Amino acid sequence: MDKKQFIYQLKLIPTLLEEANWTEKENEIVQHHFEVLQSLQQEGKLILAGRTLNTDMSGFGIVILEVDSEEEALELMENDPAVTEGIMEATLFPYRVALIKS
Repeated sequence: MDKKQFIYQLKLIPTLLEEANWTEKENEIVQHHFEVLQSLQQEGKLILAGRTLNTDMSGFGIVILEVDSEEEALELMENDPAVTEGIMEATLFPYRVALIKS
């Protein structure tokens, strides 16, 4: 079966756009989020993850996955600690990497 690619966009909830509103709890959630993404990379399911460096409403993160189905991609997105803990909102899109640095 051919693998399918998906991208999900992550956006911080508005209150966390102010750095002053961050607590140790949010930092721990983001660390767990990063560790989960590292695990997906080791499993061969993560192509890329990153974020914009601006801190206003237009900022976002992306996760590009290569998995068996849209259901698997949706499950991975919905179980992302940043999403389950409510500090980021996520939207899934079908995607195809056209060019990549080798």
